[in-house]
Amino acid sequence: MQRPTGITILAVLAAIGGIFGVLGGLALIGIGSIVATTSGLGGLAALLGVVALIYGVLSLVLAYGFWTLKPWAWTLGVGLEVAGIVINVLQFLNNTSAIGGTIISIAINAVVLWYLYQPNVKAAFGRS
Repeated sequence: MQRPTGITILAVLAAIGGIFGVLGGLALIGIGSIVATTSGLGGLAALLGVVALIYGVLSLVLAYGFWTLKPWAWTLGVGLEVAGIVINVLQFLNNTSAIGGTIISIAINAVVLWYLYQPNVKAAFGRS
C-alpha cells in the first residue's frame, strides 16, 4: 500500500522533532552536570534532559515507523499523542504553561489522533 501523504508529513515532522529532542536532551544533561556542581537544580535539569532525550529517540523511532508503515508505528503514534495531551494538561494545571499555548498544543495532538484513526490511515498500517 502507498504511504498516505499525511503520514509522510508526520514522519518528517517526527524526525525533525526527534533530532531537536535528542540535541536538547543532551544539552540539558550537559548543563545539568555543570550546574549540579554549584546548585541543587542541576539534577532537575539533567532529569529533564533524560526525559527530552527519551522523547527525542521515540520521535525518531516513530519517524522511521511512519516512513516504512510499520504496524507498531500506529500504536506508538497514538500513544505519543495521548501522552502529549496529558502532559499539556498537567503543565497547565501546574501553571507552567499559558492557556493559549495549551489549547493549541492539545488541538494539534487531537487533530493528529483524529487523522491516525481515519480508515485509510489505519489500513496503511495493517489495521482494520
